[in-house]
Amino acid sequence: MEKTLDGTFMHYGIRGSDMNIIRQICEKNEVDFEWFKESVLKEYHTLKMGNKELTDHILQKLLDRALKNK
Repeated sequence: MEKTLDGTFMHYGIRGSDMNIIRQICEKNEVDFEWFKESVLKEYHTLKMGNKELTDHILQKLLDRALKNK
């Protein structure tokens, strides 16, 4: 079996199978999955890849900014 790069992992740092779980949780809680994916997960992945220390304060700011721009 040939292994390929998971595009979801490349963009969000999350495997496709895990992203499906996140999608289900969003749907269950009536959160727009596409918004969550682009506004929260993508930004989180960018911060993580920049070797930034992800403190509670930084994560709170990320969520506040995403909600403000919703």
